[in-house]
Amino acid sequence: MLNILIVDDDRHILELLTHSLQVEGYRVFEALDGEEASLILAKKQVHLAIVDVMMPHKNGLQLCEEIRKYYDFPVILLTAKDQLVDKEKGFSAGADDYLTKPFEPKELIFRIKALLRRYKMVNSEKIHLNNTVINRKSYEVYCHNKLLLLPMKEFELLSQLASYPDRIFTREELIYLVWGTDFEGDDRTVDVHIKRLRSRFSATDDFHIKTIRGVGYKLEVGKK
Repeated sequence: MLNILIVDDDRHILELLTHSLQVEGYRVFEALDGEEASLILAKKQVHLAIVDVMMPHKNGLQLCEEIRKYYDFPVILLTAKDQLVDKEKGFSAGADDYLTKPFEPKELIFRIKALLRRYKMVNSEKIHLNNTVINRKSYEVYCHNKLLLLPMKEFELLSQLASYPDRIFTREELIYLVWGTDFEGDDRTVDVHIKRLRSRFSATDDFHIKTIRGVGYKLEVGKK
């Protein structure tokens, strides 16, 4: 059984999420703030955490940074804020996903299942996309047993997309995740690198990088 930690100072949300997760077969630990969550983490094995951002004593961003420093499991942040700058702070603190209140419990369940599935892939040294293998340790890509040495940013962009198949990334998110907060260019840089990746892998149907008009990109694994 997988253990999920819910951290929120709203008891009604705790009760609602605990019931929804238990129905799905998860074991749930509850905490009303970051400090209480830290005590639970020191004693219990946790496979995923759902963390509210605005909490007393130790807020969600601080707790997320602590989890990233000492543990290795995915974190979903909950917040009433939906501005890009707030999302940037969340991802910078180490969050894996972000859900804005109010939300449907079913959507959270979908995200939990997808994140747990993807997290196994992210933590693997190698990402397999049919006959294409991305080696995150050696920075090599093999496509049908042929070695491809990509420029670093192309490799990091491909790895980011491939680690989360079917997840849509905005251009802004990709800029932050691949180029960092100090990047002074614009999001057209992403378009240029996507175009280069498509050209390099045009001969294979192992995967496709799909444009989501007006939003960004996602990687789809080809069906075999």
